[in-house]
Amino acid sequence: MEALEIYLFGPRMFMIMEVNEHFSFEAKGRADQSNPKVQDWENLMWRFQQSLPQAKPREKWLLMEKIFDLES
Repeated sequence: MEALEIYLFGPRMFMIMEVNEHFSFEAKGRADQSNPKVQDWENLMWRFQQSLPQAKPREKWLLMEKIFDLES
């Protein structure tokens, strides 16, 4: 991962990740599951976030479709 930003608006968080060609969501997910600090963070964030209606149980981070880029 090259960079990561998280924004908060009410009960929603928006995360922007800049990654390189070696990045894998699956590998990140496995690493996050075994990292106690990440799990503490995720559990804390459940107090502030609401999952989206289309999310699976306990899933709050979903991929979004980019629809506009001012620089493109």
